[in-house]
Amino acid sequence: MRVKVVAVAFCVCMLLAAMSLAGENKGAATMELSGGTRGPVPFTHQQHQNVLKDCNICHALFPQQKGSIEKLKTDGTLKKKQVMNKMCLKCHRARKKAGEKFGPITCKQCHAKEK
Repeated sequence: MRVKVVAVAFCVCMLLAAMSLAGENKGAATMELSGGTRGPVPFTHQQHQNVLKDCNICHALFPQQKGSIEKLKTDGTLKKKQVMNKMCLKCHRARKKAGEKFGPITCKQCHAKEK
């Protein structure tokens, strides 16, 4: 039994190392997210990657696929403003409170209302 556990652990380590060497798909540098009736939200994806370092900070809530947030909202898995309120604003406000550089903290600072 112990040999199997060690073998599985070794395989997992090798797989992780191979994935690291192969390079990870980091997605687009910038994106435009749906902002509902308030207009689209330009999103500096690469800037967030550089600051946060860990993709799972955001992607634990939704997969790394184009349109995944909207699909999960449509399916009822995510609430309408869940990502924005629970993740974006919470993080930006915490960074502001800590005296660190922070992102937008009001609706108008993100949403580019279409004319």
